[in-house]
Amino acid sequence: MKAIITSGGKGTRLRPITHTQNKHLIPIANKPILYYALDTIAGTGIKEVGIVTNQEGMEVRNDIGDGSRWGVNVTYIEQSAPLGLAHVIKISEDFIAGEPFIFYLGDNMVVGGVKRFIDAFEQDNVNCFLTLARVKDPERFGVPEIVGNRIISVEEKPAQPKSKFAVAGIYIYDQAIFEAVNNIKPSARGELEISDAHQYLLEHGYKVGYSEITGWWKDTGKPADLLEANRLVLEHLEPAIQRGTVKDSTIAGNVIIGEGAQICNSNVRGPVIIGKRTKIENSYVGPFTSIYDDCIVRNSEVEFSIVLCQCQIINVGIRIESSILGNDVQIVKAKEKPATHKFMIGDQSRVELV
Repeated sequence: MKAIITSGGKGTRLRPITHTQNKHLIPIANKPILYYALDTIAGTGIKEVGIVTNQEGMEVRNDIGDGSRWGVNVTYIEQSAPLGLAHVIKISEDFIAGEPFIFYLGDNMVVGGVKRFIDAFEQDNVNCFLTLARVKDPERFGVPEIVGNRIISVEEKPAQPKSKFAVAGIYIYDQAIFEAVNNIKPSARGELEISDAHQYLLEHGYKVGYSEITGWWKDTGKPADLLEANRLVLEHLEPAIQRGTVKDSTIAGNVIIGEGAQICNSNVRGPVIIGKRTKIENSYVGPFTSIYDDCIVRNSEVEFSIVLCQCQIINVGIRIESSILGNDVQIVKAKEKPATHKFMIGDQSRVELV
């Protein structure tokens, strides 16, 4: 069995962070999202992985390399334009070369691995195996219609969903899927929809199995999803050896401190992860916060947030909460009077003031 992982897409719902960074490389608990996908695939024993990139995919190639860190061999497949998930499968046919494969959307995260789904695919002897997750907003996803224990239809982003399930971004196929993607037509938005490929399989008598994800699954397409995924990962992190230094500070709960990090005269309440060489001084860092490498937090408070590399939060008089700070962001108290707010904000930023 082989694997295909997506790593393209514009990440429009995560702008402005994705103006300068591939969304699949945004860190969750200080580890890029795409790494979790590779960890999951490597955990199944699969060795051949195709990573589908867009035309600006060098950032992913440079970061992931040949896949040897995960014990896999990575082949890069370029998608010339965002023409849909079924198109991703279509252009990967030569790489798959007749084998069954797992198709994993690289911005999805799931606890518990995917080996159980591969086992079910093989044991049930189906052509297509879908993973389903109960969601509050199924209209954002492909939605299955289920009668008894059978999927009888799949509809992409329906106005009137026929179930509370979303088809999650983890699929397993045999060669029948290539017949489907080569016979469906582009949707109104000009894409080959994966839901249409699934509907083709159902209408042409192929066997479609499914399993509900009983743990947690996240599509990290929106800022709120990133924060929730960060919370869930931090909640399940194993305690680690603390490689930084702690002086005159209170550390409570599971707090992971990276090499060279310094925590001085501060209160850190886990679960929290502090990156390498980051300095926390006279500050409070609250639960479900990840602060990446080379940051400074001084005389400030941060909670339930994601802080990326080389950020500075200095002398901020109000707690920063439910926030995502991109690389090299500075939030500092102005020294001059009068007391005013000063901003330099990129396209599609969001700022809330109280």
